[in-house]
Amino acid sequence: MRKTAEKVRNKKSVPPAPVRPRKRLSREERSADVREAIFDAATRVIRQHGYAGASISRITEAAGFAQGTFYLYFGSRQELFDELLPHAGVAMLDFIRERVRGSRDIYDMEERGFRAFFEYLDANPGFIRVLNEAETAAPLAHRKHFKILADRYLVALERAVKRGEIRNFDRDELETVAYMMMAARSYLYLRYVKGNERHRKLPEKVVRAYMKIIRGGLS
Repeated sequence: MRKTAEKVRNKKSVPPAPVRPRKRLSREERSADVREAIFDAATRVIRQHGYAGASISRITEAAGFAQGTFYLYFGSRQELFDELLPHAGVAMLDFIRERVRGSRDIYDMEERGFRAFFEYLDANPGFIRVLNEAETAAPLAHRKHFKILADRYLVALERAVKRGEIRNFDRDELETVAYMMMAARSYLYLRYVKGNERHRKLPEKVVRAYMKIIRGGLS
């Protein structure tokens, strides 16, 4: 009994773990968080109402901010639209880059990236409407987005040429190849994913057919 009582006293005497103060965010970090919240809210509003219906009041309401906060970061609704798609596109590329890390060659990388693209669309359903309507609502953003994508693709394709993995195309033709591969994603989405609420995943047969063309055409 004496030992038990001693254990209880010792247990009670142990001081609680110190509460660590929360790290205070810098002004730059707070600004980045607010901008990210506005981008996210704009994507959700555009998904539901399109660019035409994405008013500043709807966007700030969805973000949980006063309208005055919006103007601290963007001079106008169009200024936001001109940044939205490139911002979302970089986030998509970051997502895909993690999925293709450690790929054996350009073909392994392309299959992983192809699958990751549709995985990203499934997880971010507002992205595709932001992309499609940007051609008319935010043409500057639309052009910038595709340039970013094409430039990233070109880097990967050029490396594959140097490694001897791509033999049928020279440097001047690679940009055309990049745009063809990007176009395939868009049209396959329209055919096999858009509007198909029961099966939002890309069918495996589509992946197999796409990779047959890629391997047969590039190698």
